[in-house]
Amino acid sequence: MADKPSISSTIPQNVPKAHGGPGGRGGFERPKAPTRQILGRLIKYLGGQKWLLILAISISLVANLLSLIGPKLSGLAIDALKLGEGMVDFETVIYYVVIMIVGYVLSAILSYLLTFIMVNIGRNTVYRMRKDVFEHLLKLPVSFYDQHLVGDVLSVMNYDIDNISMALSNDLVHIFTSLVTVIFSFVMMLTISPVMILVFLVTIPISVIFTRYRTKKVRPMFRNRSIKLGALNSYAEEMTGGLSTIKAYGREEVFNARFDEYNESACEANYEADKFASTTGPAVMFINNLSLALVSIFGALMYMSGVITVGNVSSFVLYSRKFSGPINEFASIFSELQSALASAERVFRLLDESTETPDKEGAVVLTNTRGEVDIEDVHFSYVEGREVLRGVSLKVESGQTVAIVGHTGSGKTTIINLLMRFYDVNAGSIAIDGIDVRDMTRDSLRQSFSMVLQDTWLFSDTIMNNLRYGRDAVSDEEIIRATKDAGVHKFIESLPQGYDTVLADGGASISKGQKQLLTIARAMLSDAPMLILDEATSNVDSQTEMAIQSAMLRLREHKTCFVIAHRLSTIKNADLIVVMRDGLIVESGTHEELMDKRGYYYELHNSQFETDL
Repeated sequence: MADKPSISSTIPQNVPKAHGGPGGRGGFERPKAPTRQILGRLIKYLGGQKWLLILAISISLVANLLSLIGPKLSGLAIDALKLGEGMVDFETVIYYVVIMIVGYVLSAILSYLLTFIMVNIGRNTVYRMRKDVFEHLLKLPVSFYDQHLVGDVLSVMNYDIDNISMALSNDLVHIFTSLVTVIFSFVMMLTISPVMILVFLVTIPISVIFTRYRTKKVRPMFRNRSIKLGALNSYAEEMTGGLSTIKAYGREEVFNARFDEYNESACEANYEADKFASTTGPAVMFINNLSLALVSIFGALMYMSGVITVGNVSSFVLYSRKFSGPINEFASIFSELQSALASAERVFRLLDESTETPDKEGAVVLTNTRGEVDIEDVHFSYVEGREVLRGVSLKVESGQTVAIVGHTGSGKTTIINLLMRFYDVNAGSIAIDGIDVRDMTRDSLRQSFSMVLQDTWLFSDTIMNNLRYGRDAVSDEEIIRATKDAGVHKFIESLPQGYDTVLADGGASISKGQKQLLTIARAMLSDAPMLILDEATSNVDSQTEMAIQSAMLRLREHKTCFVIAHRLSTIKNADLIVVMRDGLIVESGTHEELMDKRGYYYELHNSQFETDL
């Protein structure tokens, strides 16, 4: 069974993984949520900007009304021409034309102001949504990141939320203004000629039924597009991170071919969604143009019969275009709206992911920790039925250094994950200072540990600030003392800006060994009573490793220390060495005691020594 590394990019073999291949699915694939439910949650996000929304609605109403009086005034101006009498009332015509121009100018100004307000509403809403997503990601358990593609999560934070922003900034304005236009145009047409409006009783139901049918078909396509883009992002991120390895093995062509598969899959999903959605607009436009043709024919017949004036026919036709236009517009933004709904669905699914189980009511806050650890008959599995730990028991005294060794997959790092409560035991118990870890707050438990992991983690910040992450209230003198103990002070001083040097991209510009030394110095600054060293010297050479051994000894002073190491030479001075095999502790003792036993540890030591030679 594969061991579960703590907070690392590697996923153990017995942890279920997300599927993200060209033919697979992304990390958030669940049954489609109802549109009404998604819209309801989006509206809740908009609810925080109630006054801006009220202002936007008011401006939209006024702007549309100013624009929609134009066709009526146009009809009155045409009738003022008195075509049948050969006379023209220029004063009346100019009067109506001036009012039309003023109305259109004011409408344009208000429409610009409305767009500005809606862009701000979209920006504020997306800011809040992205903030909620990031805060939620920090609350998710480690198991979530083991089972989901990192690229898919990033795709939700970037592509999907930006997609929603575009919908809120643009589509929402169009939908609301279209609704106002349709209602007002319908009322005006009704006042002009109730008979001619019967034409729309045929064409409108056809448009609505057709659009509704296409909506149901296209939304899953946009959902699939988001999933494929997430898989593509995950693969690109993974390959970028391993670029040096790819080049070292000369596998560029192989990975290019694999990328082509992901790229083609994402492009095909995008093409299918856009192709299907793009046919909706022309079809709806044809139906609406048909209604305009019928209106023109019936209007001409009614004018010839003397039932209606030319001005009223002109006004009715213009209003019918206003009435049909929003339906065409809705068809044109139909694909964007469905894409935004698919994106919102993925965002809300991420927000619905279960966070770490809350602390028990009345959970103990761990203070003045002595560091006594008692692991009793612990059973644990990442996947049901496949135990990683099978009845592990271990007692660690305060201030003791315990080394845990064994082949990869033996379960040694899983013990660390359970100590930190990244996972909870399935059976048995783990106690610190006599208190079960499940009965104490996670924050106080984790603050009792400082960690140096195999995979170093530095932030894009100055070296000084990176070191201060170990403890906020620390002086510059203490930091320099720690870097000297870790053997990295001279390297820092050799940099142009010294301790003010910014480590861009997580320290990509310095070596792995130097990054590891910085994390060791950071751990030295922590005042946590317990220490975890998970392959802490794996990225330094033998000479550097020897140089920091004395510093590591000082780091472990008066602390309960758990050391996980493949290099057995680094743990010879441990107070207790625990040897694991297939989820069991098979041996324990000091280095000398275990070598005298000539058991499993003896075999591990000798095989490694021979390999080193």
